[in-house]
Amino acid sequence: MSDTPHPPASGPLEAGRPAPAFTLPATPDQQLALADLRGKPVILAFYPADWSPVCGDQMVLYNEVLPEFHRYGAQLVGISTDGVWCHAAFAGERRLHFPLLSDFEPKGAVARAYGVYREHDGTSERALFVIDGEGIIRWSYLSPLGLNPGADGILDALDALAGAPQQGARS
Repeated sequence: MSDTPHPPASGPLEAGRPAPAFTLPATPDQQLALADLRGKPVILAFYPADWSPVCGDQMVLYNEVLPEFHRYGAQLVGISTDGVWCHAAFAGERRLHFPLLSDFEPKGAVARAYGVYREHDGTSERALFVIDGEGIIRWSYLSPLGLNPGADGILDALDALAGAPQQGARS
């Protein structure tokens, strides 16, 4: 094993760029395409692994904030390189009410397209994207792997998309 640190992913795609199209499995027999969500804001939450403590906390937080996302008409989608059966077990155990997409085969293809694939361990970075209804990335954020990025940045990006900054505290 080498003591040399692994290089990070190339870096998340920046605001103003078209979001790369994709179609990924949402369940063993259903697919979801980014194009299916056109016309409304989309939140992509890339995360390393279903059963890691930080990922679990992050996805549960987003599940709790889901009504706030929906207030903006936004659809939340989680994406990791785990398989659909792993996602099904994780979503069921955590009672998640948003799709988890499997970027399993070809391994990490969507994470690569968004600049957030971790080649050395076969997972994605912890990265967030807010995409507008026309398919343009309006905000992206790369979180340190061991930290839950929370929801404030997403909500601020949705505020900006809505054109009316919201006042008040957020959890």
